[in-house]
Amino acid sequence: MRGAWGWADLLRERSKVLSGILNGIDTSVWNPETDPHIAARFSAKELESRAANKAALQRRLGLDLCPDALLLGVISRLSWQKGLDLLLENVPTIVNEGMQFALLGSGDSDLQDRYQAVSKANVGRIAVLIGYDEALAHLIQAGADALVVPSRFEPCGLTQLCALRYGAVPIVSRVGGLADTVIDVEEADIAGGAATGFKFGPGTDETLAGALRRASNSFHDKQAWRKLQLNGMSTDVSWRNRASQYAALYHDAVAIRRN
Repeated sequence: MRGAWGWADLLRERSKVLSGILNGIDTSVWNPETDPHIAARFSAKELESRAANKAALQRRLGLDLCPDALLLGVISRLSWQKGLDLLLENVPTIVNEGMQFALLGSGDSDLQDRYQAVSKANVGRIAVLIGYDEALAHLIQAGADALVVPSRFEPCGLTQLCALRYGAVPIVSRVGGLADTVIDVEEADIAGGAATGFKFGPGTDETLAGALRRASNSFHDKQAWRKLQLNGMSTDVSWRNRASQYAALYHDAVAIRRN
């Protein structure tokens, strides 16, 4: 019946395959070359200027001024879905590997309390700010060496796209759009593209620990790390291509209805 036509019919017609369209970000707002919220603006051609943002972030949050420590950033809602309990279980790994950790977010009261507790127990190494601060979110993207997104499920996600744009190497769980937007070092050749970060799965504290250690090892190979950053910064995370995919989808929908 013609009047009962809907999206299910469109999906069946489109080669019987369900496909998704990735998110994009506003690259005029999230632009390290023009960002008014960061300590030093930079580009892929001036990546050495990024170090000033790391130092500024460390000072802002009371972390030790240590340029050689892998600084992990998290900007997230604190919830089971976002996998923030898995990251808590990895505090010993973070500390023992000589990493630092900066978190901005809010959510479940239990997680908030636990994160504040580990921050107090690891002054200079772990910093936690409960709430949201737009300027600090930009500084974390510009100053953290890596951005951790350990979600148990995620349709697409936005913070890892901002991280790519800012040269913060993503460490993400192998789910949903996180898996689709980050190319792991170990799968770069298979994926036919240049590596941009690290993925782990299934979502357990053990697999996350493995990804953190892999990232730590790569971070201390400055040439390899710089390549990851440049690959990420050259990735198109804008709405440009996404918009054309939506246009094609709607074009197909109209064509099917007319037939």
